[in-house]
Amino acid sequence: MTSSRTILISGATDGLGRALAGQLAADGAHLILHGRDRDKLDRIADALAARGAARPRTVLADLADLGQVRCMAAEVRAATDRLDVLVSNAGIGGGEPDGRTRRTSADGYELRFAVNYLAGFLLTLELLPLLRASAPARIVNVASIGQHPIDFADLMLERGYNGSRAYGQSKLAQIMSGFELAARLPAAEVTVNSLHPATYMPTKMVLAEVGYSIDTLEEGANATLRLVTDPALSDTTGRFFDRIRETRANPQAYDPDARLRLWDTSVELTKATEPR
Repeated sequence: MTSSRTILISGATDGLGRALAGQLAADGAHLILHGRDRDKLDRIADALAARGAARPRTVLADLADLGQVRCMAAEVRAATDRLDVLVSNAGIGGGEPDGRTRRTSADGYELRFAVNYLAGFLLTLELLPLLRASAPARIVNVASIGQHPIDFADLMLERGYNGSRAYGQSKLAQIMSGFELAARLPAAEVTVNSLHPATYMPTKMVLAEVGYSIDTLEEGANATLRLVTDPALSDTTGRFFDRIRETRANPQAYDPDARLRLWDTSVELTKATEPR
């Protein structure tokens, strides 16, 4: 049961995030839902309340702007004195509707790396003191089985840009930083796990780029829900799952030097405060 637990879901207005929010609301969780569209946020909060759930709090931020990520974290800290789970779900795909050509964020970083990875990295570290104070807490990174090794010599993919490669690099970065953070935190305080929730769910970005779906949103939401709620996973940390099965990520994720280099670079790019 998630009753009385406070759970933040980023990217909660569409697709997997919205489906997960519905499941958690039905179970009585206190939700904080993030999106970048105020109307969509209000509609999902109203819809959940209409089903008898407590109306979720909502926070608005464009994750392509690290300044907005910081403001979002400050708003969450002001709104609640505890945070039991952070589900880092928001992201953009490798093509449409966000384009196939190279674009940059408000901070000048390659857009997919910025939105899919750096924003979540910064949000996690900004909220980490609150998570630790709410122990035992969990961080769940919604990543992907589609991973691409990180080229530190061209981290922002300025040469030979490819949207799928950019997406795969950003998702591997999520997993690598999750492994690194898990190694720095006692599992009794905060666990950190990542997963590929399902393949080609009927989300807005999948349908816009691929044109068809394979797995259902329910399958992806159920796999994610397991990492959020399953008591059997209370001390499981630093793992990567393909749906509900633990599996291996790209080999680079197990290279401690690469993980540390990514971590240090991410701290530098986001100007985040590192955990003690």
